Amino acid sequence: MDNEMMLQKIKELEETIEFLNFRQDLLFSNTSVDRTLYEYNITKQQYNYIMDLMDKYREKIGNKEKVSHGVFEDEMYDIVVQHSGNYHFVESLTRAFWENDRWEEVFDELYRVLPKYQNIKKGF
Repeated sequence: MDNEMMLQKIKELEETIEFLNFRQDLLFSNTSVDRTLYEYNITKQQYNYIMDLMDKYREKIGNKEKVSHGVFEDEMYDIVVQHSGNYHFVESLTRAFWENDRWEEVFDELYRVLPKYQNIKKGF
């Protein structure tokens, strides 16, 4: 095995270890957000980008900018390409953040307006 192949293999192993450590942390935390991240095989790097996206939408909503769940979902798919087109993933993650009192205004603004979410309460 040449040096370049060896370095590539080491990089792959490091990424695998990081992914497994992140998944283990999710299992120990066990919030609805953590369960969603675990279920959908989200990486730590993807999670960091998701949090940035949630912050971006919190800011837009705070600035009274027009936002839509369709554009939000497209931006989420850019981060989590393995779930591209899976709006159930985006809705469930955004709702999980809401249930955990995180970025509540994002869920309220993007999804609370949909009939299926108008009557939900936390803890149910």
